[in-house]
Amino acid sequence: MTSKKGHTLRIESEIDKNREEGNWKKVIELAEHLKIQYPSNECLANFLCGEGRLESFLEQTPPIDANIGKARNGLQETRKYLILAANEKDKQALVVLDAHLLLGKLHYAMGMYEEALKHYQQAELHTLTEKPLPCRSLRIVAESYAIKGLCLEKLPPNSKSKYKIAEWQEQIIKCYEIAGDLTLVYLQEQDKLAMQHQNGTSTINSNNAGTYSSQSSFCSTKHIGPILETALQRAPILYIQTGNIQGAINRYREILSAVESTTTQSLRVTLTRQLAEVLIRGISGAEYKAPEAPNDSADSPWKPKKYLGPNMFVPRNEYEETILLLLISEAMAVRDAVLSQSPEFKDARIHAFENATAVYDLLTVVVVRWSQVDLLYESFERAMKFSHEEAHVWTQCALCLISMGRYMHAYRILKVVTRLSPQKVMPCLLAARLCYEQLNMIKEGIEWSQKALQRETSNSQGMQSRCHLYIGIGHSILATNTIVKMDKTYHTKTALECFQKAQQCDPNDHLAEYYLAHEYAINRQINDAMVHVKIALNLRAEHIPSLHLLILLLSAHKQYSEALHLINSVLEEYPDNLNFLYVKAHLELRSIGGEQALFTIRHMLLLWKNLYEDQTNTNCNEQHSEKRSETRSVFQLYASEMSDKDSSSLHAQSLAASRVEQALSEVASSLSSFTPKPGPQRAWLLQLQVWLLLTEVYLVLDQPNGAVLSLQEATNIFPLSHHIMYTRGLLHEYKLEYMEAKQCYQNAVSINPSHIKSLQHLGLIYHYLGSQRLAEKTLRDAAKIDPNSHQTWYNLGKVLESLGEVEAASDCMATALEVETTNPILPILSIPVTFE
Repeated sequence: MTSKKGHTLRIESEIDKNREEGNWKKVIELAEHLKIQYPSNECLANFLCGEGRLESFLEQTPPIDANIGKARNGLQETRKYLILAANEKDKQALVVLDAHLLLGKLHYAMGMYEEALKHYQQAELHTLTEKPLPCRSLRIVAESYAIKGLCLEKLPPNSKSKYKIAEWQEQIIKCYEIAGDLTLVYLQEQDKLAMQHQNGTSTINSNNAGTYSSQSSFCSTKHIGPILETALQRAPILYIQTGNIQGAINRYREILSAVESTTTQSLRVTLTRQLAEVLIRGISGAEYKAPEAPNDSADSPWKPKKYLGPNMFVPRNEYEETILLLLISEAMAVRDAVLSQSPEFKDARIHAFENATAVYDLLTVVVVRWSQVDLLYESFERAMKFSHEEAHVWTQCALCLISMGRYMHAYRILKVVTRLSPQKVMPCLLAARLCYEQLNMIKEGIEWSQKALQRETSNSQGMQSRCHLYIGIGHSILATNTIVKMDKTYHTKTALECFQKAQQCDPNDHLAEYYLAHEYAINRQINDAMVHVKIALNLRAEHIPSLHLLILLLSAHKQYSEALHLINSVLEEYPDNLNFLYVKAHLELRSIGGEQALFTIRHMLLLWKNLYEDQTNTNCNEQHSEKRSETRSVFQLYASEMSDKDSSSLHAQSLAASRVEQALSEVASSLSSFTPKPGPQRAWLLQLQVWLLLTEVYLVLDQPNGAVLSLQEATNIFPLSHHIMYTRGLLHEYKLEYMEAKQCYQNAVSINPSHIKSLQHLGLIYHYLGSQRLAEKTLRDAAKIDPNSHQTWYNLGKVLESLGEVEAASDCMATALEVETTNPILPILSIPVTFE
């Protein structure tokens, strides 16, 4: 259709150059000139006039359904030119072929789909030989196959035969696949030409039209238009619609493994994300087929060139492929991000941000599932530079930081989120939860909860019950942390009122009922607590903290066999829950005997080995150890009877103690041979608790040698813990070595002044050593911290009796008897605070 010999060579060369660059105004001018100067080329001139007018029109009015009316009015004259060219059958076969192909495009733009398909039939599109084509012809043929597919989609078969429908679908997919491949070949050729022009070399058109120098055609191919974009994206979508997920995956891989061209960069963001979505939603482990190692499949000139090389990474499973795709997509989305906040870039900025956000949301789903939170945070750090005032990304980043255990950083970001979302309740509740659960900022947590309630009141979001609940949790924590009776009473009353309001707002909320039960249990109203915990379990039978509370309430009623039966039932469902095994060991020690408790403790050590040992050999995130077991074996760091008042990590004294211990351990590691254990410290602290429990059990069983060995194991983990010092004190006390025991208890109290058990035993040791007034003061301090410990009152009674204060001693003994009747096997506060 193109090259002529002799005197027409120069003008046709000029025409080819302008066609490649999409300079249609110039093409039309040259075509008119050709028609006048060389009448024998009238067929070619008509084609060029029609082509120029068609492409100019479609650049301004893209071929979409909304523009059909405009196309029918605006393309009538263009149609005449192309029909004239198409009817010159004997003169120029290539011109006639291309004229029919462009008439197909024209009729598609006009909404005349059957007419378009007739022209493709006349051009015998389906029989075209796969041979090298000039760039412009590549584009025409690619668009023709794409439009044929689009037209077929618009004209479903009349027959309801499954065979006919499958045949129709297969034909459409084939059209899109050929169109997609040709599009990629065309774009790769365009990039090659652009590179050659950029280097200042002259090029020879592949149909030998001649040489010319021009600006890079790169400028005209920035946008490939809706038809070719559809060609690249549509085939895998149709595979999915027909249920052929593997076909869709293979097609996506084919496109993405082609050598990238400048024009497809933004499209690849979409394609990588879509393939990731298909892998996440459509493929399970057994069905997954890894991509084959790349080979040079460009055996046909209609197939795009692929990436090749000896060191190419080929994913081995769906996890690797999904994360790889999303990281590639994220890298491209970050590259395309618009940083300027100028109004003229607003639409581009929003579009780029939405693309990036879609990738980040998918990446969040994937990497959190596989515990790769650090990887996610690196991505969010990159996202921050183009997420100015964008609450969604800031929220995601805060949640990511919480998962990593970087709580203060997360809290600061949540403060920004609450400013960016002035109506939303959830960010305030998240901030409150952080304050309660991790930062020991209880008053700030209450303030955030009250702010959440204000937002909920002015703009209801269905969170009123939760707002009241969170306020109540804050006051409940304050009540347990204060020793001033008036303050304790106020906070307890407020907490109960808030929990009752939460329960009234949502009678079906198990958490409201649980916290009512919890608050009653802390205040030794065991019967009321029992009523509400049973309601909580009726609402959600598998709620772990409610089950834990019920077991402790049964033990407070001295129903040890019922408590053990319940705990065994729970362990059948959650066999690796260390919290319940810990309670079980104490129940067995109290009601069956130490030998049975020893068996349970051995099982706990084995369980720790299975659940946590691998973490201690790797650089595992601290948070991973908390959520190691799918059956929620979250073992509280201070969840033991011996730690009593500091049993919940919420307490200021407990947090302060752990910080002091850490600092002391760092000093010790520089002064002695002690070195901290590798891996997450939390995992080791869990093991520490088990060894200390074992030490206590050995002492009960009169096996001091076993106690010494298990205490040594605990000491190797964390030698300067106040728990270690307290337990060492027990060992000295067992051996009647009172001076050494006193020193150990004093060390424990120095680190954590609120450690009830250390205070109780220190008071007793002072009593044995004859320092009765010192013993009395120590035990009264213990009674102020926790007035519900019968051991404190009993020990104080003994001290007062030795001082001759018989009446006061009698009162203390009576109080000890009274509080002991409602004393659970472990403190109620040993139950981890829950928000779920």
